[in-house]
Amino acid sequence: MDKRHFLGAALAAGSMPSLAAPPPRAPSGPVLLTISGGIRRSNRGALDPALDQMMVKHKLEFTRAFALDFSMVAALPARTIEPTLEYDGKPHTLRGPLLADVLALAGAQPADTAKVVLRAVDGYAAAIPMAQARMWKMIVATHLDGRPMALGGLGLLWAVYDADRVPEMAARPIKERFGACPWALYHIEVQA
Repeated sequence: MDKRHFLGAALAAGSMPSLAAPPPRAPSGPVLLTISGGIRRSNRGALDPALDQMMVKHKLEFTRAFALDFSMVAALPARTIEPTLEYDGKPHTLRGPLLADVLALAGAQPADTAKVVLRAVDGYAAAIPMAQARMWKMIVATHLDGRPMALGGLGLLWAVYDADRVPEMAARPIKERFGACPWALYHIEVQA
């Protein structure tokens, strides 16, 4: 193909409707999780100092973000894990999508060296390397023992992994296994 034909084809292709991924949909229900930082897709604008009061109190800042409701999280392929929980020392069944899959909804594909900051409604935050989240197969749990998790319990969402199946964590006392796992998760910041 000569330069003229190549340029003509390129211009024609640029004028055609895009066949790329459709624009992200807005949540149809109450927003449970907001992802900001290193994202390529957004469905909401900047932090609103008047209406995003919890985020303001937690000193968050963003110019755009990706907001998810329960149906958006629950529509992703779910994984089931059965860690022994520190709260009662018993194994429990937790189900939800991989954290990496949730981030992918926002177009986030953080490198292994990137950090994700997982923030709970009480302000507790855990910053973990993405390599660790992938290696541990961290999920965003939506269900505990077959039931949706309640706000006021460990939910509505919980960033968690199966500590019993990660040798270096299983060797620790149970009270030291879940520091990177904020329950009542409501915000994730993807850092470079």
